[in-house]
Amino acid sequence: MKQVYIGLGSNLGVPATQLHQAIDRLAALPDSQKLSLSPWYKTSAVGGPPDQPDYLNAVCSLQTDLSPEHLLTALQAIESEAGRERTIRWGPRTLDLDIIWYEQVELATSRLTLPHPRAHLRAFVLQPLLDLNADFLLHDMALQAWRDAVDGQNIQQV
Repeated sequence: MKQVYIGLGSNLGVPATQLHQAIDRLAALPDSQKLSLSPWYKTSAVGGPPDQPDYLNAVCSLQTDLSPEHLLTALQAIESEAGRERTIRWGPRTLDLDIIWYEQVELATSRLTLPHPRAHLRAFVLQPLLDLNADFLLHDMALQAWRDAVDGQNIQQV
């Protein structure tokens, strides 16, 4: 099984409920096991339309035998079931699930880029990853170094 980190976020509807339901669905994925979940973080929206509600974010670690493409398809199905609409880039979302990192895979297709191409720029990904694995390297650099570089981003543990 491969180690995978999944970013979770929501800023529409009832974010905590949607994230808990998503975690249950992640735990039930075939050929997969949920390992751990970071604390929850409240964060301001990054990019997209102004005046979006704050997000509730976390990161979940999984072990899976699903390929990256099959995992992405499963994540998008979970998002759709939660009412996710893909109308505005970086717009508000009922549920957002991103593959942040998939063990031993570097990939760039029209559908998926691994590791996630902007993870190192986002405190709402870096801090939960640090909580799960302080020794983890992203793009061959320590998470704390990336986290220090984005220190001005608004993030609050809840």
